[in-house]
Amino acid sequence: MGSERDLRPDDPVAVALDGVTKRYGETAAVDDVSLRVREGEFFTLVGPSGCGKTTTLRLIAGFEATTEGTVRFGGESVAGVPPEDRDVGVVFQNYALFPHMTVGENVAYGLKFADPPGGVTRAERVAELLELVDLPDAADRDPESLSGGQKQRVAMARALAPGPDVLLLDEPMSALDARLRERLRVQVREIQSELGITTIYVTHDQEEALAISDRVAVMAGGTPEQVAPPQTVYREPATRFVAEFVGDNNVFTGRVVDATGEADDLAAGDRDEPTGNGDADDSDPVGIDVDGERFRIGLGDRAGESPAPGDRLTVCVRPEDLRIDGERNRLTGTVESAEFLGETTRMTLDWRGREVVVRARDPLSGDVTVGFDPADAHVIGVETE
Repeated sequence: MGSERDLRPDDPVAVALDGVTKRYGETAAVDDVSLRVREGEFFTLVGPSGCGKTTTLRLIAGFEATTEGTVRFGGESVAGVPPEDRDVGVVFQNYALFPHMTVGENVAYGLKFADPPGGVTRAERVAELLELVDLPDAADRDPESLSGGQKQRVAMARALAPGPDVLLLDEPMSALDARLRERLRVQVREIQSELGITTIYVTHDQEEALAISDRVAVMAGGTPEQVAPPQTVYREPATRFVAEFVGDNNVFTGRVVDATGEADDLAAGDRDEPTGNGDADDSDPVGIDVDGERFRIGLGDRAGESPAPGDRLTVCVRPEDLRIDGERNRLTGTVESAEFLGETTRMTLDWRGREVVVRARDPLSGDVTVGFDPADAHVIGVETE
């Protein structure tokens, strides 16, 4: 996998969207989107149905025209440039293989509008790509004889045939079963990495997006809510939507009752003793009151915001960061459900009328006490009084 880092000012940009909007009547399917995709990057648009991710991809491909804004390839506007002249390869959700052609002929169809790169013949290019997608002996086969995963790889080979600068994939694995998806996404990433081709991938599957991407744009309402490397999106969601959409999360909103970093009168859960200390690892923790319970919360990269007593903080804590019988920030809830998932058990607790999700090794029942470290709570938002 490529380096999971944010875009730097000096990174060469392969695809740029500047204030791109697409309206259908009065409805904005894509709303003022500005993005930069660097050369050789695996960039993923992820979000629920209707969030604008596929429309964004179609605007990049040239299948749709922007209502406002500009799409650029390598710094040059592609306004008015038809799809076949944009030097992109596209893999669709349904593969769109031609049933009356052999596998080899399907791959060669990708060369209809361009000569093979590198000075090779069409037959050599087809053989090279079928080898790349691990189907070296499939050239004479009927597409209908292939499995779903094999069809997906043939579609990818066809898209790669002319040597495009950019590869676009629109939900290419949505029709496959879960186990095959896992195997295939690894292979797609390996092919992309080997070729070093700039790739923009669309999916609704958060796990898939986190697993294969250099950076992820989480879309909602036609615009990105956050653009960042996968680990940042997961550990440091920028908005409540991102926190709740990407994986399980527990989101709490509480009133700041102490902003000095002192622990004198902040109880951890129901305990009478203080909640630990103001170690540097706590990132200048503050105290918040959530439904009558008080917790200490690390500010992390929001330490400079200096929330004051009375302000409201929205924070999130991942289920795996809630520890059974944890010593700090304790809360006790009743197990409502438990799902054994193999490596872990996902339990839902009822705590003061709200759901709290916990992951632990073994199923539990009845009342369960969990706790979390102040540094494991990520602040999503601060509302000042």
